[in-house]
Amino acid sequence: MPDPSPITPSRRSVLRSTVAGLTGLAAVATLAACSSGGVSATAVTTPTAPPAPDTFTGIAFADGEFDGQFIRALDVVPYGGADVGESFMAARRIPPGDRDAWFREWQALGDRMMAAADTSAAAGRRVSAYEGYLRAVTYYRTSGIFLYTPPMDARFVDAYRKQHNAFAKAAPLSEWRIELVEIPYGSTPLKAWWCRPAGDGPHPAIAMAGGYDGTMEENFFMGGVAALRRGYAVLLIDGPGQGGALVEQKLVFRPDWEAVVTPQIDWLLARPEVDRERIVLMGRSWGGYLAPRAATAEHRIAALVADAPQYTPGPNATFLLPEQYRDQLYTGNADELNKVLRDEMAASSAMAFTLNRGMLTHGFATPLDYLRQTKDYTLDGLAPRITCPTLLSTGENDRRGNDAQPLYDALTVPKEYLRFTNAEGAGEHDETGAELLWSQRVFDWLDGTLKR
Repeated sequence: MPDPSPITPSRRSVLRSTVAGLTGLAAVATLAACSSGGVSATAVTTPTAPPAPDTFTGIAFADGEFDGQFIRALDVVPYGGADVGESFMAARRIPPGDRDAWFREWQALGDRMMAAADTSAAAGRRVSAYEGYLRAVTYYRTSGIFLYTPPMDARFVDAYRKQHNAFAKAAPLSEWRIELVEIPYGSTPLKAWWCRPAGDGPHPAIAMAGGYDGTMEENFFMGGVAALRRGYAVLLIDGPGQGGALVEQKLVFRPDWEAVVTPQIDWLLARPEVDRERIVLMGRSWGGYLAPRAATAEHRIAALVADAPQYTPGPNATFLLPEQYRDQLYTGNADELNKVLRDEMAASSAMAFTLNRGMLTHGFATPLDYLRQTKDYTLDGLAPRITCPTLLSTGENDRRGNDAQPLYDALTVPKEYLRFTNAEGAGEHDETGAELLWSQRVFDWLDGTLKR
C-alpha cells in the first residue's frame, strides 16, 4: 500500500504505524509496502520475488493494497475458503489499480462458484456443493473490500449479501452443526452463526471479535474451523460497524465493546451444551483491540486471545495529520483540517481507504469528525482490569506490533506474547499465509490454559 507522498522518511515510519494501529486492518494491506506517490503500481502476470525477499509480500501485485487483499483471500485456503489457482487467475485479469475490475473479477468468480455449487447441490452431491459455497463466501467478500466509502455503495451491499447467502447455503451441508441465531443487543438483536462440534458437550466455547472490514462468515475460516476441529463451539458475530450489523442494521462502531460482548457471554452461559468454566474471548485484527477492551469489564471469560493487539489505536490518530497540524486535531478549524485530510486522501489511495472506511463504519460524514471521536478507543489505564490469562500474538512485519508491547506490559494476569516471524512465512498482519501455524500455537496455548 503506497504511502502518502511527498513525506519525509521519519513521517513515513510514523504514518505506517499509526494507520495500521488505528484502523486494525483484517489483512496485510497496510502502509508497509511503499511506492512513491507519483509512480503507478503495475500488476505482475506471474508471481515474482517479493520486494522484500524476507517477507510474504509482492505475491500477485506490485500494488501493496491489492496484494494485501489478495493474500488475505489466499489465507483461508487451508480451511476451504478459497483455492489457489482460481484466485491467481482472477488476480491476473485485474489491471493495475483498477478497483472496478477488482470488484468485477471477484464477483464473477463468486458467481461461478455459486452456479457450480448449486448444480452439485441439485444432484445431491453435498460435499462438492459445500466446498463451492464456502469459496464463494471469500470471493464475494473480497470483491467489495475497496468499496468501504460513505455513502454506502450498492455494490458493497450486494457483495455483503452474496457472501452471507453463500454461507447460509453452506451451513446445512457442513460436518459441523451451524445455525443462525440472534444475540440480544439493546433494542436491536445481532445475528450470529452458532457452530458446534459433534456430541452433546459441554463444549468449551469461543466468542469471536472480528476485524474492521471482516464479516462473521470470514471468521469461520479465521479461527472458527480450527476451533471446531479441536472440539470448541464457536459464536461468530458481526458487531456494530461490521458486516451485517453495518449493512443491514446501520449500526456503527463503539469503543466500549463490553456492551457488545457481555450479551454474548450471557447467551453462551444459558446454553446447556457450553462449558460455563471454559468460555474464551478471541479477537483478531481490529478485534485485537475490541476483545481486550471488552475483557476489561467482562470478567466471566476463562481466557483472552488478541491477535494484532492494539493498546492506544485511537489517540494515535493525531499522527495522520501533517506534523504542523497535530496539536490542532481537537481544537483546530474544522474546514481547514478537513481540507488537509482530503488532500492527503487525494494523494494516497491508502489514506483514502483508511479514512473512507473509518467514516463509513463509525458513522461520520467528514474525516476530521472520524479522527476526533477515535480518542476513546484506548486501553490505557484499563488494561489492568483484565482478569483472565491472556495471549497476545503479532507478526514481525505487522506495524500494529508497535502497539502490542505496551498492552503486554500493562497486563497483570498470566500472559504470553507470541511473535511470529518473516522467516516462518508468518510475519504479516494476522500471520496471513500461516493460518495453520497460528492455529497450532494459539490453540495449544488455549488447551493448556483451559487444562484440556
